[in-house]
Amino acid sequence: MAKKNFLSKVFHLYYDGFRSMTLGKTLWAIILIKLFIIFVVLKLFFFPNFLKQHAGGDEPSYVAKELVDRAK
Repeated sequence: MAKKNFLSKVFHLYYDGFRSMTLGKTLWAIILIKLFIIFVVLKLFFFPNFLKQHAGGDEPSYVAKELVDRAK
């Protein structure tokens, strides 16, 4: 029972804190937009799927061949 009470208090602490924010909501929105840009937009344009382009559908054998060739 004490653990549930503690978790409830922690939840309500954060819930009330985020609910009463004014400037913080704007800052969180900026942070989320930046994370979206970093992980989605940059991934699409600057990090192409190298393995799919060079393996031709047989990725495991391509990786094995490259590892063996580079170990020689």
